Amino acid sequence: MQAAARSAWRRLEPVHAMIYFVPEGRRRYAGLGLSGRAGYFTSRSAAFGRASAELVISTFYNFNPDVVRRSVDGVWDATTPQQVLDARYAAAGEALRRAGIHELPDLHEVLALARQAAEAACEHAQGRPLFAAHAALPWPEEPVLQLWHAQTLLREFRGDGHVACLLSEGLGGLEALILHAATGEVPVGFLKASRAWPEEEWAGTQERLRERGLLDGDSLSPEGVQLRRHIEDRTDRLALPAYAALGDAGCERLAELARPFGRAVVDAGLLKPG
Repeated sequence: MQAAARSAWRRLEPVHAMIYFVPEGRRRYAGLGLSGRAGYFTSRSAAFGRASAELVISTFYNFNPDVVRRSVDGVWDATTPQQVLDARYAAAGEALRRAGIHELPDLHEVLALARQAAEAACEHAQGRPLFAAHAALPWPEEPVLQLWHAQTLLREFRGDGHVACLLSEGLGGLEALILHAATGEVPVGFLKASRAWPEEEWAGTQERLRERGLLDGDSLSPEGVQLRRHIEDRTDRLALPAYAALGDAGCERLAELARPFGRAVVDAGLLKPG
């Protein structure tokens, strides 16, 4: 089941992830006086209510704390969490309809499976703060937004488990980010720009990871490969309480049906950085 559950999550994940890139989001947040990084941090943390910078730093984990603090300082003097949440859901709906998600023939079956998994995850919210905050939000009425909400819950459920794995392995946010960069799965330039760590801190942390035997130059050492594999495997296993509700057949069915949804998001350019 673990492999099928991972495939189901990965194939549907673009339906959630596009909200961090689409112009619909930037326009909506700008209308509330939120620009640049403030829109990202505020929209994703609005489920907490008037979250402090410290809460955002702790739960988002691998972002430069100084940048987080500057981005969220004073935002709740200009707007409210509910206004930001409303803007986020409106932007998600607009973008997904632009990609034609609402016209895909298997929408209702994909939604039923994703929602079943998301609701099962709600029985295991302990120790998962970012997930729990989103799980407390009401379900939208529109099917497209219900699907986005379901995948958002599954993403944050998995993400909180991933942070727990990093903590248990003694990896801080920047260390985890550098090890991720060393896999080559995501361009280093994108990770540096989006997480906003100073170059000197990045270089110093790289050197410490080399001293720990986890990096060989800028690449993962054999020990680093093993650690990354262990963390990803453990993250997969911690996500299983959600997908176990579907069983093997349900996970495989969701993975099969989710492919056109993820592809529609990619083909519409919804994951391209603005």
